[in-house]
Amino acid sequence: MAGGRGGRALSSDPVAEGLLRDLAPQVVGILTRRSGDFTAAEDAVQEALVAAHTTWPRDGIPDHPRAWLVTTATRRLVDEQRSAAARRRREREWAANQPGGAEVAQHDDSLTVLLMCCHPVLPSASAVALTLRAVGGLTTAEIATAHLVPESTMAQRISRAKRTLRESGATFELPATHELGERVRRALAVVYLLYNEGYAASSGARLTRTDRSAEAIRLGRLVHRVLPDDPEATSLLALMLLLDARRPARVTASGDLVTLAEQDRSLWDQAMVAEGTALLHSTIGAGGRAGEYQVQAAIAAVHDRSPTAADTDWPQVLALYGLLEEVAPSPFVTLARAVALAEAEGPDAAGPVLDGLDAVLGDHQRLHAVRGHVAQLRGDPAEARRHYLAAAARATNLAEQRHLTRLAAGLSGLSDL
Repeated sequence: MAGGRGGRALSSDPVAEGLLRDLAPQVVGILTRRSGDFTAAEDAVQEALVAAHTTWPRDGIPDHPRAWLVTTATRRLVDEQRSAAARRRREREWAANQPGGAEVAQHDDSLTVLLMCCHPVLPSASAVALTLRAVGGLTTAEIATAHLVPESTMAQRISRAKRTLRESGATFELPATHELGERVRRALAVVYLLYNEGYAASSGARLTRTDRSAEAIRLGRLVHRVLPDDPEATSLLALMLLLDARRPARVTASGDLVTLAEQDRSLWDQAMVAEGTALLHSTIGAGGRAGEYQVQAAIAAVHDRSPTAADTDWPQVLALYGLLEEVAPSPFVTLARAVALAEAEGPDAAGPVLDGLDAVLGDHQRLHAVRGHVAQLRGDPAEARRHYLAAAARATNLAEQRHLTRLAAGLSGLSDL
């Protein structure tokens, strides 16, 4: 089945790596549908992926890579079933009816696999880990490295997630129509959670984790491919592209954070801006109330189409944040609206909004950082410095901590005037 002279080596081949990741959820879906056992199918596919990493660099990519993975994973699954005496009869009956070679059904179960991984019975952390393995095609070791935990810890987390799914009685099928919307929203939330951790890492020395944001965008494309008419799936992909377009300008060569106002916008990826904008425009007039990701993408688009920070249409940004508060209210949305309010109407206008967040956010880093920014706009360097230092003391990401400390240091001399 190998590709012979036409076969590409897998090692250092991003096309082949992308192929494996695209095929992983499809193969999990095929085996789960045939066997009725998501846990066993997912384990078997993981072993098949490991086998591909071992044999494809030597033999080349097979002519029918999905069929190769299905056949290899099926053998692993049958071997595992043989080891359980209670399952021998079921294994013989099932294996006898399996097609081999390239005769693989073309039905794509990727969405079903994703929705299974994002089942409401799973906590977000487990849903992300299971999604990365079953849908992202990553190994447990790779996921553990990305999350900065030991491989054994991640293996236990994934095992618990699959056990929880099994004990919940979850079946491998698309939810009923009345449940589908909620399950898709859960899946989109997991993808966006993954993207946010890549866009601004919650901890560590680096501001960004490009591997996570890239994987989130890939998963976003997958969801959009299977749900092309879903406005929120389209809008989430648009949002991630519009944000990720700024990545080349967000960090200096030494790893220091560069704020949106200070970024060299000529470095922004205009192809990503154009794609994200086109996707967002395709959702306009889709009917119904604007969704959370649609509004967020619209805010990102306002910034991306502004040639300079001074050209930003802050009144429009403020109006969009007001809409976002109605669609998806949260203290952090209100905090972002306070920033837009300070820019659009002056820093004094933001004061009452920030005061109203004290009881909710208390001593949170982001509230201190915004208070520092607003105080700086108001011309109060001593107050700004105090809040920047408070934010820096609470920051868990070292790049953000350095940035906040530099802001405070730049105000030291001014506070004495």
